[in-house]
Amino acid sequence: MKEELFVSGRNIPNIDPTLNIWHWQIPSYLFLGGLAAGILFFAGIFTIMGKEDKMAATVKKAPMLAPIALILGLFLLFMDLKHKLWFWQLYTTIRLESPMGWGAWVLMIMTPISLVWSASYMTELFPKWDWKFKILKTFEAWVIKNRILIAWPMVIYAVILGIYTGILLSAFNARPLWNTSILGPLFLVSGMSTGAAVILLISKDHKERKIMGKIDILLIVIELFFITHLFMGYKAGSEAQIDAVNLFLGGSFTAPFFAFVVVLGLIFPALLETMELRGYKIPIVVPAVLILLGGLIFRFLIVEAGQITRYLY
Repeated sequence: MKEELFVSGRNIPNIDPTLNIWHWQIPSYLFLGGLAAGILFFAGIFTIMGKEDKMAATVKKAPMLAPIALILGLFLLFMDLKHKLWFWQLYTTIRLESPMGWGAWVLMIMTPISLVWSASYMTELFPKWDWKFKILKTFEAWVIKNRILIAWPMVIYAVILGIYTGILLSAFNARPLWNTSILGPLFLVSGMSTGAAVILLISKDHKERKIMGKIDILLIVIELFFITHLFMGYKAGSEAQIDAVNLFLGGSFTAPFFAFVVVLGLIFPALLETMELRGYKIPIVVPAVLILLGGLIFRFLIVEAGQITRYLY
């Protein structure tokens, strides 16, 4: 018999462990959901503005990636479930106060919308494409005729999807790092920034890149403001919230957060995009990839750190 000496009644491994039930699948899913939301938001907005031809990559090409991101995100979410065969109960149990319930329905709506939107540009982007069946060709013609009608709900649900990825975490009242209303807007802006980064990677038109570059710089500034506001709010909060934010202000998450998210993922790309707008030849792939990596790392850090923080003991 192996004897162990406990000098404390708390944080005993396998008896009083640290909560850690969400692994890499969840932050990856949150990243992909925000990315798809950003792409579809810009596609819908510029369609409503009547700039489909001037913003071809934004409206036509980038949205091709949105259904892939959503389906992959849903697959990761499914893989994280403990009881996978019972996922359908999210759609039969209606609870208006449940962020997961809202998220399940938003994803159920946005995934087919993104597929329909992408499919409506298949024959335009790929001239040899043939739908084969007459009913599909008829449906395609209807979608093309009513794109603006589809764009409005797509924009609205894209905003809901982007903000939901943050609200999903903020609804966990027992986790002081997550328990703040600023996470929803922060994740929404971050998702839009990553969506803009994807468009910058795809676009070959200088004017389109210039427009999306300006938008992305504005989003980065807003995101930095939200992060600052987030930390200030924690510092003015309870002792548990102060302890939570100290993980990023001197704790174990400080170096990766400020190095990979704030500096390399936000400030440095914003400087590069500003230089590019001023006429300097900057490979757009550099700031775009940094923004995408920064957005992904940001979600990994927030999810991991949030599971460490707690109100008790």
